[in-house]
Amino acid sequence: MSLTGTPFLCTLVVLSVAALVVPLLLWSRIRGPRFLRAVARASMLLFAQGTAVALVFTLVNNANNLYDNWADLLGTGDHVQQAANLGTDGTGGISLKRLPKVRQTFEPATGPGMGAAGGVRVTQLKGRVSGVNAEVYVWLPPQYGEPAYRHRKFPVVELLPGYPGSAKAWFGSLHAHEQLEPLMRDGQVAPFILVAPRTNLLAGVDTGCANIPGTVDADTWLSVDVPKMVMDNFRAQAAPRGWAVAGYSAGAHCATRLAIAHPDRYRAAVSMSGYNDPIGERDSLTAQSRTLRSENNPYLMLRRAPVPPRIALYLSGQPHDGYEAAVALEQSAKAPTTVHVVYIPKSAGGHNMALWRPQVVPAFRWLTEEMGARVTAGPAAPPRSPSTAGATPAELASGTASRAAAVRRR
Repeated sequence: MSLTGTPFLCTLVVLSVAALVVPLLLWSRIRGPRFLRAVARASMLLFAQGTAVALVFTLVNNANNLYDNWADLLGTGDHVQQAANLGTDGTGGISLKRLPKVRQTFEPATGPGMGAAGGVRVTQLKGRVSGVNAEVYVWLPPQYGEPAYRHRKFPVVELLPGYPGSAKAWFGSLHAHEQLEPLMRDGQVAPFILVAPRTNLLAGVDTGCANIPGTVDADTWLSVDVPKMVMDNFRAQAAPRGWAVAGYSAGAHCATRLAIAHPDRYRAAVSMSGYNDPIGERDSLTAQSRTLRSENNPYLMLRRAPVPPRIALYLSGQPHDGYEAAVALEQSAKAPTTVHVVYIPKSAGGHNMALWRPQVVPAFRWLTEEMGARVTAGPAAPPRSPSTAGATPAELASGTASRAAAVRRR
């Protein structure tokens, strides 16, 4: 049975109920020697505890989209077929324009929330340059299928989860497409194509979205293979003007890193509760040595850039959870790099989906303005709005509360 499927969840519910009822019925009826009675009762208690833990874990996993399948959970999944040394630009000298078009077959994605707002599609992509073989989820804006827009190309946002994390998380847990779809119809947010590729590529480790020769070419998978596939199969705008990348937690680190490393592939990046030093995720491959940590630290990458990249960064964070990293990037940025920092107070919640979910809409309103994306009706709403000291946790988390009000609620 699927780890995230309804049959498995229902089975655990039934077993948990049975684990509670059976001891009530049989506890005093067990016969035999004292030792065997003790073993039988201990077994019933252990079974009850085991089923309860399994049920709670499954509910948490389904709510947060941490693990997609048993292979991810058990650390046996490997989606890397080869990891050649592709050089500093991650192409290995290959002329991407000369590569044949990538033609993919898409089918409806399954799982909680995946059928909402027109439905999410999924395909299995074999990256020709990166050597990665993994799934990619795509959601199309409401205007995409309308006759009036049949010749129009749409901007794209690549969505990255945290670690551990499923590519489904932006749809299943953050409900990004459900939140944005009505705003796109009303013209408050530009009609972006949303693309969520798998980032959990190796068993038991976070790739840091980097290229590590002989191990993984995650950067090339995300910034070369996936964008090429999307542009070959959908009416997507060309990079970098029409492309952005967004992430939370480890995915936020990745989003910032990719935008700074490839201003020729991304115009903007959104980072929610991110970090600069890869050691922020101890299971990251880029945290394993000083050299890798330095090469993949967005703050150091920005400072070392011979020419400031023409990118825009939206960075949100709480004290000691992304805010300091965001301020460091803001202070080191030089034109044409721009950095917009959103302060999120501790009272808004912790490092979880409930904190990031309210930030989706403000971030996409910012993207709409920053990327100059045309909307279909009405003016784009600004990313900030006034608030009072009575701001709700959702307002605090989204950054729509004023900073003065947020500080008073800390």
